[in-house]
Amino acid sequence: MCHIFASTDPALFAPVTRSVRVAGVVTSIRLEAMFWSQLDEIAASQSMPTARFLSTLYDEVVQLRGEIGNFASLLRVICSRHAEARPQGNEMPRMRETSAA
Repeated sequence: MCHIFASTDPALFAPVTRSVRVAGVVTSIRLEAMFWSQLDEIAASQSMPTARFLSTLYDEVVQLRGEIGNFASLLRVICSRHAEARPQGNEMPRMRETSAA
């Protein structure tokens, strides 16, 4: 059983750093390549470029919760939730537009 996981393509877990503007500030986010692929897919499903999706997401979470302790961890969890929803035929709900995007 572990062979399924042990044989994972190293390119999927290679770290990738992207610079994005979040809350008006340019910052770097480092995630594994697989997560960036999933975020690109999620953003496309929202008809947004990935950078705009991340900015919109950040703004909405801050508005809802007041702060984000670890944005990269939040992004990994969102990717996991997205992956869980796909096999069941569920689509992620569309995000609403915010003026800060």
